[in-house]
Amino acid sequence: MPQHVRQWSRVGATIAVALVLLAGCGSGGSKASSTTSAPAGGSGGATETTAAKPLKVLVTNDDGYGAAGIDAVVEGLRALPDTEVTVVAPLANQSGTGGKTTDGPLTVTDVKTASGYPAKAVDGFPADTIIWAIDQHGIDFTPDLVVSGINFGQNIGPSVNISGTVGAARAAAVRNLPALASSQGLGDPPAYATGVTRVLDWVAEHRGALLDGSAVTAKLLENINIPTCTTGANRGVVDVPVATDAAGRDLNQVDCASTATNPVDDVDAFKEGFVPLSTLSPTP
Repeated sequence: MPQHVRQWSRVGATIAVALVLLAGCGSGGSKASSTTSAPAGGSGGATETTAAKPLKVLVTNDDGYGAAGIDAVVEGLRALPDTEVTVVAPLANQSGTGGKTTDGPLTVTDVKTASGYPAKAVDGFPADTIIWAIDQHGIDFTPDLVVSGINFGQNIGPSVNISGTVGAARAAAVRNLPALASSQGLGDPPAYATGVTRVLDWVAEHRGALLDGSAVTAKLLENINIPTCTTGANRGVVDVPVATDAAGRDLNQVDCASTATNPVDDVDAFKEGFVPLSTLSPTP
């Protein structure tokens, strides 16, 4: 295994996904969170409850608010403790639209995700969802994190700059909002549960920096792609650059049973069954 494979703790994320599966279809509304501790001076008696600072996550995508990928990641994030999830996504599928934006007013409607969680649908491009939420004050708070996805299909190599999933994440980053673009590799069916686990691992790793604001200073913007393995399992997260071109490689071919090591870029990593994680610039 290459030295740059990340060894993320997956305990919390696995528990969260299990909670999602147990809960079935989600219900709407916000979640209140708190921590409870025993009073000083002994055990028993009344408990003292103090509010924990919630992580505020804005979720968008390019497949549209009704897509299975955004539904999966929303339900996963909602299962995390002390986490508030707000969904603002395109009204319709806007795959491949990159960072395009709409001139003039945006039309926004109240909708629900596939599991019934309240959302806002923006009749426009993925980047428009960020414009409406942040620039036009569609939401009344500043998110600690923007998660774009989970997209249906990988966004690696040459496809990164035309991806609406990445376009929305970049729109967040230029507004000094930490962002993660997340995509699930093509498959029948795509393994969204695996993708959710990886996203939740990422959130757990960065949670402290997201809450204390240090991630904003770094203008954190990352792109993660999770293979859907027909045999075997993905081989772990690797930090790699985005490939500048495909160089004749098939972007849809994945071998999770590969024994290759030290991928040079996100295309090699994805093809070899790894989960490529790449840092992006806020502009293409």
